[in-house]
Order: sequence, then C-alpha cells, then structure tokens
Amino acid sequence: MSDVEIAPQDVDQMRKSGTDFVLIDVREPWEYDTARLEGSILIPMRQVPERANEIPAGKPVIVHCHHGGRGLQVVYWLRQNGVEARNLSGGIDRWSVEIDPNVPRY
Repeated sequence: MSDVEIAPQDVDQMRKSGTDFVLIDVREPWEYDTARLEGSILIPMRQVPERANEIPAGKPVIVHCHHGGRGLQVVYWLRQNGVEARNLSGGIDRWSVEIDPNVPRY
C-alpha cells in the first residue's frame, strides 16, 4: 500500500485509539444517505475545490468514497493544493466488509 492510501484496519485503529483526524466523504448525497461512516463530513467530489476551506487544518485528513476511485482523485487534488490527505483503500464498501457489516453495502 502506498503512502497515498490507508487500510480500513488502520483507520479503525485510529478511531479506537482516539486519534483526532478528519474524515471526508466525497460521494453524492444519496450515497451518504444510504450508508455513512460516523463523523464523516460530506463534501461531494465536484464540490471539493470550492469547499476545501471547510477541511479543518492541522489534523490528518482521510478521504473516502464508495470503492476508492473518487477518493484517490480527491487526495491527489488536495495534495497538489497543500493538504496532506490519504485515501481509505477500497472505500466504504471495503469498510463494510472488513470492519463494520452494519454499514450497508450498495
């Protein structure tokens, strides 16, 4: 795994250990309404450039989408614009399979 991505198990461990980080969900509102990770901030991918100022500074940033593709694109954009971010590998779908089966798959 590259330094651009982070495994669901590592994010789960960060949560359990009380690490303060920002979780950005770049899916569409209907997807967020279908399934979400607690504490995530919804900023749909197409809105990231205009809403990047809403991402709190000084904390690790983890981005996620459904399977990882959109999240990876957003991470690259954020990094090009000075925000150190990582993508949740496999997105919320992998999270549902490997960490929390109560998060609906779609």
